[in-house]
Amino acid sequence: MSEQNFDLVVLGAGSGGYAAALRAAELGLTVGLIEKGKVGGTCLHVGCIPTKALLHSAEIADHARDAARFGVQATLNGIDLGAVAQYRDSIVSSKWKGLQGLIKARGITTIEGEGRLTSPTTVQVGDVTVIGKNVVLATGSYSRTLPGLEIGGRVITSEQALNLDFVPRKALVLGGGVIGVEFSSVWKSWGADVQIIEALPHLVPNEDESVSKQFERAFRKRGIEFSLGVRFQSVTQDDQGVHVTLENGATFDGDILLVAVGRGPVTANLGYEEVGVAMDRGFVLTNERLQTNVPGVYAVGDIVPGLQLAHRGFLQGIFVAEEIAGLNPIRLEESTIPRVTYSDPEVASVGITEAKAKETYGDDQVVAYDYNLAGNGKSHILETSGSVKVVRVKDGPVVGVHMIGARVGELIGEAQLAVGWEAYPEDIAPYIHAHPTQNEALGEAFLALAGKPLHAI
Repeated sequence: MSEQNFDLVVLGAGSGGYAAALRAAELGLTVGLIEKGKVGGTCLHVGCIPTKALLHSAEIADHARDAARFGVQATLNGIDLGAVAQYRDSIVSSKWKGLQGLIKARGITTIEGEGRLTSPTTVQVGDVTVIGKNVVLATGSYSRTLPGLEIGGRVITSEQALNLDFVPRKALVLGGGVIGVEFSSVWKSWGADVQIIEALPHLVPNEDESVSKQFERAFRKRGIEFSLGVRFQSVTQDDQGVHVTLENGATFDGDILLVAVGRGPVTANLGYEEVGVAMDRGFVLTNERLQTNVPGVYAVGDIVPGLQLAHRGFLQGIFVAEEIAGLNPIRLEESTIPRVTYSDPEVASVGITEAKAKETYGDDQVVAYDYNLAGNGKSHILETSGSVKVVRVKDGPVVGVHMIGARVGELIGEAQLAVGWEAYPEDIAPYIHAHPTQNEALGEAFLALAGKPLHAI
């Protein structure tokens, strides 16, 4: 048995864990970073980065298919999944090497192996006892399934979907949230037929209802089929494919079934409960400073109830490192964290929906403006439809921005600043938005709410 001592021990080197480690080291703390797999976690290796590489491949396929309309002579001869995988893996490998170099440069000690919390100050990794004055739990998440729905064979999760060596003839997708619609978008662009099954009344159901309805119209126009408002009942599989039955008796057949019903916290059998950490359905409970009920133990990322987003993990990791270092960092509201769905079309939002705003402030105290991208020159050039919706309190600040259309994810930075700083549209109206850009659409919405629309009525 050996022993290692640090100011801070971080269990898990995904987005939240490595962010905490990097910031803590920057602040002069000694850090032990424990990871059983590869630093970078789900986001870098089987989540955000590789899936966006597939989505870019899908975008290129669509451009080749439609090139003649723009005066470019091109043909789409097929999808070489071996080459797609090579492209995807080269990006992941490059980012991984860069992250390893950054961790090493900051003087962080990486400890490989599966860690188990054994006391408020110790994590056991094999024969090594890692001791820290503070401990950060950052063990991430896994792909959930439904009770009685076993993963295997033709029933797959997003991790297996990433590595398929064929384009399915018809893909069934259980779940119309972010993961489900992103893979649906990829497969449709690659030439597959796609059927989404969503138990809630809308696709991307966490978004503003106006955005969800536009999204459904866009997917319908692309030929992506979906069933809404009816729950999954069962699935069987054989040599011919998968066969799904819904609770209303409807059936769907396909080559594969992607189960995309959300992600669960990786916390089981890691010693958390034995040490006394308060839990709820597998999630680690914290106060608003991300402290657990056990003194000196913090938690960040997907194991903390709330949005499961890599950049939320970054934010929380930085926050905790600064909290431990005594900097008393400013706590950010969950609603100010931006959200992007990278399908075609993209969806980007920050703040609260119009419905939530009315529930919070009253129907007569909320004003919303929906600017149609048809009036935006750059969007017309890109041949994308969609809208930018800004929600404000009457005579008050912007409390939500909700966007749909190609590349709108790139507009979320300004939207986050507006919501996070509680800006009034009148504050933003004097600022120029470069022409022709899609960013102008956001500017037009602010202008309209400030009472002086330019290209809108």
